[in-house]
Amino acid sequence: MPRIGFPELIVMLIIALILFGPGKLPAMGKAVGEALKEFKKATGELMGGNSTVASTEVKEEAKVEVKVEPKMEAKIEAIKREDVK
Repeated sequence: MPRIGFPELIVMLIIALILFGPGKLPAMGKAVGEALKEFKKATGELMGGNSTVASTEVKEEAKVEVKVEPKMEAKIEAIKREDVK
């Protein structure tokens, strides 16, 4: 099977630009990237569970820090107490 070289990629990009226009092309690229990311994640989970994409997402989620103001903290506690009743 022949490989796709740089000239072929340029031709395909020009054709895509003509067909879809400059407004929709970035959105389509983002959608394709997200689909590939999800595919790699699912494939990694099926093959053994240790996917670099999945582990990267977990690390990014772990870095998220939530700061709660003191007033909001009191409201949250009140809501929790109401749920327990």
